Amino acid sequence: MSQQLSETAAPPALGRNAAAVLALTSAVVFMVFLDATIVNVSFETISRDLHADASRLAWVLNAYSLTFAAMLIPAGRLADRYGRRRVFLLGVAGFTVFSGLCGFAPDPAVLIAGRALQGLFAALVVPTALALLLPEVPPTRRPVAVATQAAMGAAAAAVGPTTGALLIEYGSWRWVFLINVPIGVLVSLAGRWLLRESRDPGARGLPDPAGALLVAAIPALLSFSVIEGPSWGWDNPWVVAGFGLAALLLPVLGWRSATARYPALDLQLWRIPQFRMVNAASLLFAIAFYGMLLANIVFLQAVWHYSVLRAALASVPGPLVVAVLARFAGRLAGRVGFRPVLLAGAACWALASAAFALVIGPSAQWTTHWLPPALLTGMAIGLTLPVQSGAAVASLPPARFGLGSAINASFRQLGAVLGVSLFVALAGNIGTATAADYHRVWWILGAMGLASGLVLLLPGLPAPGRITDTERARPHGPLPRARRQHVTQPTPTMQADRIAASAGNTSTPVPARR
Repeated sequence: MSQQLSETAAPPALGRNAAAVLALTSAVVFMVFLDATIVNVSFETISRDLHADASRLAWVLNAYSLTFAAMLIPAGRLADRYGRRRVFLLGVAGFTVFSGLCGFAPDPAVLIAGRALQGLFAALVVPTALALLLPEVPPTRRPVAVATQAAMGAAAAAVGPTTGALLIEYGSWRWVFLINVPIGVLVSLAGRWLLRESRDPGARGLPDPAGALLVAAIPALLSFSVIEGPSWGWDNPWVVAGFGLAALLLPVLGWRSATARYPALDLQLWRIPQFRMVNAASLLFAIAFYGMLLANIVFLQAVWHYSVLRAALASVPGPLVVAVLARFAGRLAGRVGFRPVLLAGAACWALASAAFALVIGPSAQWTTHWLPPALLTGMAIGLTLPVQSGAAVASLPPARFGLGSAINASFRQLGAVLGVSLFVALAGNIGTATAADYHRVWWILGAMGLASGLVLLLPGLPAPGRITDTERARPHGPLPRARRQHVTQPTPTMQADRIAASAGNTSTPVPARR
C-alpha cells in the first residue's frame, strides 16, 4: 500500500525527448507572444525613422492582431487535417521570413504588410505547439508541462518592453524584428528532428474562409474610421463609409455563421449566456488593456522625455504584479466564482485609470505619482485576464473547449485592434500631445475597463459560484444535423486545449488556456 501511494505521489519524470519538445515549443510560444508586445516600445522610434504619423503607424500593431485573430479559429482544424508538425513548421518558417521582411522594411507600407503576414503565421504556431507537446508527456506530468508552456506567454508580456528597449538602445528598432530570424531558423531545424507528425484521420472540412475574412474585415473597417475620424473629420465620406460598411457586414457574418457547414463563429455557442457575456467583457477589457499598454509607454517617452530603455524599465512593476497575482486570482475565482473576481479587477482598473488622469502631470514624478497607479493596474490585469479566459469556456461542453478558447483569444486580439485605434484617435499627434490629451485617454480607457465588469451584472448569467461538471457537460441546445458529428467528439487538438485549460489560471475547476 505504501509503495502504491509513493508511486502515485511521484509522477514519472519527463523523458529526454519530451523535455526537448517542451523547450522547443515553449521557445516558439515565447517568440510569438513577445512580438505582440515588443513593438509597443519602438512605436515612437519607428515613427521618427520612417516619417510616419501615429494614425498610419497604428496599423503596424493592428495588422498583426487582425490576421492573428482571424486565423486562430481555423488554425487548429488545419493542423488536425493536414498534420500538426507540418502546420507548426510552416508557421515557424513563415513567421521567420516575414520577421526578416519587417526588419528590412524601407517604408511603412512594407512594414504593415510584413506584420499582417507575421500575424497569420503566428496563429498557425500557437494551437499546434501544445498539440505537439501533449503526446510526448506522461498524463500525470501534462499539467506541469502545459503550465510551463503557458507561462512563456506571460513571461513574454513582462519582458517584451525591456527587451525591445535594449535592442533599440544598443542597436536599432529593426532588431526588434530581426532577432526572430536566428531563433526561427534554429527552431525549424530542431523541429524537423525532434517533432513527430500526427493528425486526426476523422477531421473533415475547414472553418468557413468567408466567415474568417469577415471576422478580420469588420474590426479593420471600424479601426480605419476610428483612427482617421479625428484628422479627416467624422463626416468625411470615407470615415462614414467605414462605419457603414462594418455595420452592413455584421449581419452578413451572422448569416454565414448560420448557414456554413463549418462556420468561423458557431452561433450555437452564443446562445450560452456566460459564454456570450464573458466574451463581451473580454473584448471591452482588451480595448482598455491594449490602449493603456501603448498609451503609457508612449507618454513616458513623448511627455516625460524618458529614453526608450528608461521608459521600458519604468513599466516593469505592473507586469511583475501580474505574474505574482495571476495564479492566486485563478484559485480565488475557483472558490468564489469568476464574477466577484472580475468585478474586483474592473474596479481596480477604473481606480488606477482615474489616478493616472488626476495625478500625472507634465513633470516626471515616477516614484510618488506613477508607481502607485501602475501597481494597481497590474493588480487589475492579474485579476482579470487569466480569469476571463477560464470563465469563457467553463460553461461549454468539453468537445467545444478548443473552439471556445480560440473565439475568446480572437476577441481579445480584436480588442487590441480597437484599443490601439482608440488611443491614436484620442491622443492625435503623439509628437505634440500634452499631458491633458493623455488624461482624456486614461479617463476613457478607465471607463472601458469598468464596463468590462459591469456587463457581467446583466441578467442571464448564473449565480456566482463554481460551474459543476454536470453543467459544463450539458448540451446547450440541439446542433444542426450537418455539424453534429463535427462537435460531439473532441479532436486531438481540442483535447490539447482541454488539458491546457486544466493547467492554467481560471475561475473554475477547468482553468484557462493561455
